[in-house]
Amino acid sequence: MVDIVDVIGRYVQLKKAGKSFTGLCPFHEEQTPSFSVNEEKQYYHCFGCGRSGNVFQFLMDYLHIGFVEAVQKIAKDSGIDLPQQYQESTGQATSQFANSEAGQLIALHQRAAQLYHHILVNTPAGAVARAYLKRRGMTDDLVEQFQLGYAPEQRVLKAFCDQQKIDYQILRKSGLFTEDQAGELHDRFVDRVIYPIKNQRGQVIAFSGRLLSTANNDLPKYLNSPETLIFNKRRTLFNLDVARKDAKQTGKIYLFEGFMDVISAYGAGVSNGIASMGTSFTEEQVAIIQRSTPQLDICYDGDSAGQNAIDRAIKLVDQEATGNMVTRIVQLPAGIDPDEYVQKYGGEKFKKYLSQHEETVVDFYLRFFRNDRNLGQQSELINYLDQSLKVIAKVTSPVEQDMYLGRLADEFSLDKAALKSQLVQLSEQLGIHPQTPGQSYQQRVVSRQEYAQPAIQESEKSVSRTELAERMLLYYMLHSQEVWAHVTAEDDFHFVHERYQTLYLLAASYFTEHGDYSVADFLNYLNEDDLRNTLSLIEQLNVNPVIKMPVIDDCVRIIMHQTPLATQIDQVQRKLKEANTLNNNELVMQLTVKLVDLLKKQQQYKAEETN
Repeated sequence: MVDIVDVIGRYVQLKKAGKSFTGLCPFHEEQTPSFSVNEEKQYYHCFGCGRSGNVFQFLMDYLHIGFVEAVQKIAKDSGIDLPQQYQESTGQATSQFANSEAGQLIALHQRAAQLYHHILVNTPAGAVARAYLKRRGMTDDLVEQFQLGYAPEQRVLKAFCDQQKIDYQILRKSGLFTEDQAGELHDRFVDRVIYPIKNQRGQVIAFSGRLLSTANNDLPKYLNSPETLIFNKRRTLFNLDVARKDAKQTGKIYLFEGFMDVISAYGAGVSNGIASMGTSFTEEQVAIIQRSTPQLDICYDGDSAGQNAIDRAIKLVDQEATGNMVTRIVQLPAGIDPDEYVQKYGGEKFKKYLSQHEETVVDFYLRFFRNDRNLGQQSELINYLDQSLKVIAKVTSPVEQDMYLGRLADEFSLDKAALKSQLVQLSEQLGIHPQTPGQSYQQRVVSRQEYAQPAIQESEKSVSRTELAERMLLYYMLHSQEVWAHVTAEDDFHFVHERYQTLYLLAASYFTEHGDYSVADFLNYLNEDDLRNTLSLIEQLNVNPVIKMPVIDDCVRIIMHQTPLATQIDQVQRKLKEANTLNNNELVMQLTVKLVDLLKKQQQYKAEETN
């Protein structure tokens, strides 16, 4: 049996919270986890955006694939052999995607990557590029692993595409060509070493090209593909498809500055490295990383520019992450980047350096704030201590705070108690509250993850008595054949709100085909997102597992009698007010008689409830 937690856990960083697993929703941007996966009932639901469904629906929405392809992927990942009819259907679904615009663009990039790689590895035209990569320490295995290529000075890609008779509009939209005023297309990448950029599924979606010739200084050293239908640089991370798999074992991902850093690290045995597109690191990428790993290690160049880039990255992570991802820094020696370190000292020393020089964010800042400061001057020292204490104030562990305060007190011969007093004042100014005694990091994470739940419970207060009765009744009907038979025996029974009535009718159809009820199966049976969301809300109800028929009857009474009466009374009162305004005495008389009759019936039902 396929476990939904295992499948979704490959794409979302999940944490145990009560009976469910929670994490950041992959379908919308959020800072507080509101995405919940119910392992027992095998479905997911986001309290923020309302997305819900079973394991197949998740893959369909997340990977933008069809149902059959989702079935095939789960079967492949789980080692399950599919029946022949599913394999045939999968082929049809794959064919449909291949014929779509996105499918054609991905196929074009795959072909281009193969062409560039062939030119690099097998042709005389690629000799200069091969020599360059060899000087950079690139082995044949690394060239093959990352499918590195070369775009020669001769414009070969356009000629290749013309030979393959690829659609002109697809070529225009691919980003692989530039277009002149006459509408002619020309290869974008010329005389460049090619680094294929892949999506999270390992498909080539863009390229980055490193210029080889130094004759023309007007051209950029690095040239990236423009954004297209399949490539968004703010949401793309180099080597993420490989790194996230390794992170399942190592529990961390390394963030490097450049592609060569990632590739060299891979050659050194560090396969969980990624890099952003160019120099930019975005909030979208932070969200993607947080869904992929519990810990991020930032490893940038050791020079001043690299340290400033680390500072920006830390602030972005601190601003965008929810707190359940640990951030660590690996500070390389000044003037050397990861790629240079590997080339100079070798892969084994690089791996050892990474493991031995991992430091906390506070450790980094205690050193970073010293840059360009003369701490022998009192004013400079005071400014340094003020900045340092603001960072220490954000540390949630009292033990860690005490350790950092002790370090500052010892180094500068200060009174530790005075530093602690100033820390308390700064914490109050910054609105930082002290940690609850005895509360562990994991408890704080769970606390933050469960914070979304009260918001949902608060929203339930706005649900009318009728709708709450409908939800409860439908829950019991779905989970109990006895309740189903009891309610459906009621003459002219129907739900008040259309979505519950629709679920009721679809459930009747579902039971004729399936017999036993399964939340995951019924979610798959529903075609509309609104219905799946409604069913998820019903399944989230905190109801008594022991079925009591008087409770069932109360729900039926509210739905069939009291609520329709209340609605009718409200409608008649509004019409009566309008009739009085128009001085329509005859209509006023008719409506008054009807209102009195309805009020008598309402009193009668209330009297029956009290008896």
